[in-house]
Amino acid sequence: MTARVLEICIDGVEGARRAARAGASRVELCSALLVGGLTPSTGMVEATIAAAGHLRVHVLIRPRAGDFVYDADESAVMLADIEHARRLGADGVVFGALTADRAIDLELCQRLVDASMEISVTFHRAFDLVAHPFAALEEIITLGADRLLTSGQDETALEGAPLIAGLVRAAAGRLIVMPGGGVNERNAVRILEATGANELHLSASTTEPSPVGSENRSVHMGGALYPPELDRRVTSEARIAATLTAIRKEILACD
Repeated sequence: MTARVLEICIDGVEGARRAARAGASRVELCSALLVGGLTPSTGMVEATIAAAGHLRVHVLIRPRAGDFVYDADESAVMLADIEHARRLGADGVVFGALTADRAIDLELCQRLVDASMEISVTFHRAFDLVAHPFAALEEIITLGADRLLTSGQDETALEGAPLIAGLVRAAAGRLIVMPGGGVNERNAVRILEATGANELHLSASTTEPSPVGSENRSVHMGGALYPPELDRRVTSEARIAATLTAIRKEILACD
């Protein structure tokens, strides 16, 4: 095993600080992780980049929850958000767009790649909904993306490891295939070994109680899903460090 890159999915400034202290290589900055992540505000992007230190910061570009089929207005928002992220100093952007028949939206994705210019581009887990993954992989490579985030079209990256391994082989170094989805300190080494990947994406989060105190359980701020309103999901330095320790032990064992 060679050295690995650990990307931590975060939703705020403190998450970047914790990821940096724990030894991560990169963060993906999002908001609204409960719905799979949305584009963070420009204020959050600016503050996180300022606090990230040595960490590279990639910004999620996803204007709403739900599917990845975007209309003209949503496409314009995505292009504007990429411009804001670039202007604020982001090292990369993360996006994906599909057509209604579960294919890559080549026209929109090419516009998004072109707008990204010199910064890194990751095609996100919209890929896990495509009908023909190997054909889609070739299209994403042709678009000029640097990286593909995928769970192998399964519930978790561990379950999707056979497809991910096939994608790594098919990419043949033309693009980085990065497993993500259910990755944690207990299965990270197994996923790396099973897929041949060199990068991993995980949230490494934990629940932290709010300082507010007692909760009025009759009031909900969201829709049908009711997580504890006053609990916080935060980045865990301990979980990141544990993942890195497990990987490093395996590297030493293989040397």
